[in-house]
Amino acid sequence: MVSKKWIASALIALAPVVFAPMAHAQKAAVKRAADFASDDEAFLALREAARRNDAARALEIATRLNSYPVPSYVEYFRIQPRINAASEQEIRDFLTRYDGSAIADRLRNDWLLELGRTRNWALFDEQYPLFALNDDLQVRCYALTSRALKGENVADEARTQLTAPQNYGEACALLINTLAQSGQFAQDDVWNQIRLMAESGYAGTIRRVIGSVEANETLLMQALDKPVVVAARGPGNGRGAHEAFMIALGKVAKNDIDQAVKFLVQSSERLTQRELPIAWAQVALPASLKLAPEAAIFWNRTDGAPLSNDAHQWKARSGLRAGDWRLVKNAIDAMPAGLKNDPTWVYWLGRAYKAEGRKEDAQAQFRSIASQTNFYGQLAMEELDQKIAIPPRAQPVTADEIAPMARNEGFRRALKFFDLNMRFEGYREWNWELRKMNERQHLAAAEYARQANVLDRMVNTSDRTRNEVDFTQRFPSPHREVMTQFTQRLGLDMAWVYGLIRQESRFIQNARSHVGASGLMQIMPATAQFVARKIGLGDFSVSQVNDIQTNIMLGTNYLNMVLNDLDGSQALATAAYNAGPGRPRSWRSTLSRAVEGAIFAETIPFNETRGYVKNVLSNATYYAALFENKPQSLKARLGMVAPKGFTASDLP
Repeated sequence: MVSKKWIASALIALAPVVFAPMAHAQKAAVKRAADFASDDEAFLALREAARRNDAARALEIATRLNSYPVPSYVEYFRIQPRINAASEQEIRDFLTRYDGSAIADRLRNDWLLELGRTRNWALFDEQYPLFALNDDLQVRCYALTSRALKGENVADEARTQLTAPQNYGEACALLINTLAQSGQFAQDDVWNQIRLMAESGYAGTIRRVIGSVEANETLLMQALDKPVVVAARGPGNGRGAHEAFMIALGKVAKNDIDQAVKFLVQSSERLTQRELPIAWAQVALPASLKLAPEAAIFWNRTDGAPLSNDAHQWKARSGLRAGDWRLVKNAIDAMPAGLKNDPTWVYWLGRAYKAEGRKEDAQAQFRSIASQTNFYGQLAMEELDQKIAIPPRAQPVTADEIAPMARNEGFRRALKFFDLNMRFEGYREWNWELRKMNERQHLAAAEYARQANVLDRMVNTSDRTRNEVDFTQRFPSPHREVMTQFTQRLGLDMAWVYGLIRQESRFIQNARSHVGASGLMQIMPATAQFVARKIGLGDFSVSQVNDIQTNIMLGTNYLNMVLNDLDGSQALATAAYNAGPGRPRSWRSTLSRAVEGAIFAETIPFNETRGYVKNVLSNATYYAALFENKPQSLKARLGMVAPKGFTASDLP
C-alpha cells in the first residue's frame, strides 16, 4: 500500500513540472488581457465572454478593468456566466453594493431563474418581491409554481400568463405540470396549451408537458413531423388520438388548405360536438395567415372553441377582409379582456357597432381611445368627425429642469454605453431611470437626450407623456436640408419619409438591424447596390450606406420606386419597404374587393410588417400636421387597397 507521506513527497517533487505550464498559461492569459488597445475594447470583450458563458475568459478580462468607470457592469459580467456556481454571499454582496440600480435588478433576474431551476423556493420567495421590473415570463412561471406548491390556487393567473410558448422555457412547462398534478389544471387546460405550442411551432416544449395528459407521445410527435399520415388515418380512439388528429390538421393546412378540409370533412362524424369547432379552428388559422377567402367561412364554424390570442385576432381579421361585421363583432366579444381592451379591437368593435346601426355604442367605443396618439386613436378621432392635429405644446422645460438629468448617473452610464454601441445596456439604464420620473421630468430627460444627440431616446422618452406633450420631441426632423433636396426632386411626401425613418431607425445614424440593414433608412446592402445602379450612382460602395446624404438618397429613391410600382398607395409601398415588393402584391391579389387601407394594414399576415405599416402612416400623419400646420386625415393617407386591375370606378 502506498503511504500518504510518499504521495505528498512525490507531488512536491513534481510541482515544477506539473504546475509550471499552468502558471505559464495564467501569465499568457494576463498578457492577452493586457493586449487590448483600450479599456473600452477590453470591456466589450468582457461582455462578449459573458454572453458566451465563458466564465474563465470573463474573469481573465475583468482583472484588467479594476478602475473601469462602470464597475457594476464589470462585476456583473464576471458573475453572470457562473451564476450557477457563485456563492449566495457573493450575489447578496453585489445586490447590496448596487442596490436600486438597473444592473442589480438584472442580476436578481438571473439569480431567480437559477433559484427556480434548482427548486430553491425559500430563497426564491425571499427575492422575488424585490425583482422590480418583473418582466421575465419564466420568472413569473416559477413564482406561480412556488405558490401552487404551497397550496394556493393560481390557475386563473397561469392561464393569463401562458400565451407565448416561445418564452416558456423549462419554467412554464414546470408550472403546467405542477398545476395538472395538483388538479388546478384540467386535461382541457393542458391540451389547450399543447395545441398552442403546436400552433407556435415549439415541439420541444410539448415533450416537457406531455406526461400530464393521457397521450401517445410517438403519435403526437408524428402529428407534428408527418401530419399528412396522421390526418389521413382520422381521429382514432381516445382523446389523445383525437387531439393528435386535430394538431395534424393544423400542420397540413399550413401547406394545403384543401387537403386539410378534406380530411376534416371525412372525419367530422367521429369528432365530438366539443371537438369539431376546435378542429375547424386548427384549419382556420393557417387559412387566415394565407389570406384565403374561405377563412371567414371556417371561422364561422368555431364558436365555443378555446382559441389562442393569435387565433382570436385572426378570426376578427378574417371578418374584416370578408366584410363580415357580424363575425368581427362575435370574434371581439369572445376575446379575453386584456385583448379586447386593446385599442385595435376597441376601434373595430366600434366599427362593427356602426355597421349594425348602433351609433351611440360605436361613438362610446371611439371616444374611449380618441385621446391616444396612435394609429387607432387617430382613426377613432376621424370617426368622431375630427381631424388629426398637433396638441398644444407643454411649457418648454428650463435649464434648471434639465440640469439634474445631466447629473443622473443612470443616464450617464446609458450615454457611455451608446458611445460603445451597447444599445441594449444603454436602453436598460435609461429606461430604469425613467421609472422614477413624472411627466415634466420625462420632458426634461427627452430634452437632455436631444442635447446629447441621442434622438431615439428623445423620441422614446417624450412618447411616454400623456398630459404634458411636446411633439417637437416626439417627431423630430433632422437633416431637413438633405431630405428636402431628395424628396422635392422625386415629388415624394416628406412627411411620409420622416414617418418611415422614425419607425426604421429612430434617427440612429449607424443603426444596423439583425438582418444587416443600415443607416437612417435601414437599407439592405443588396438593395443599396440595386438602387445605386438604377440611378446611375458611379463608384458606389456598400461602405457608404451609413453616410447621411447617401442613405437618404438611396432610401428615398427606393421608396419612390416601390410607390410607383404599387399604384401610388402609401399603404402598399410602406409594406413593400419592410417586407419586399412581392409580398404586398401577393397580399392584395387575394382580395375579392377593394378594402379600406386600415383593413389592409390590419390583415397583413406578418406581425412585424403589420405593426410597421400602421406606425409609419400614423407617424406620417403627425409629421404632415407639423409641416403643414393644419389638421390631417389618416384615412385619406391610407386610401383604399384593391386587387391589381381595379379601376377608380370599381372603388367605393
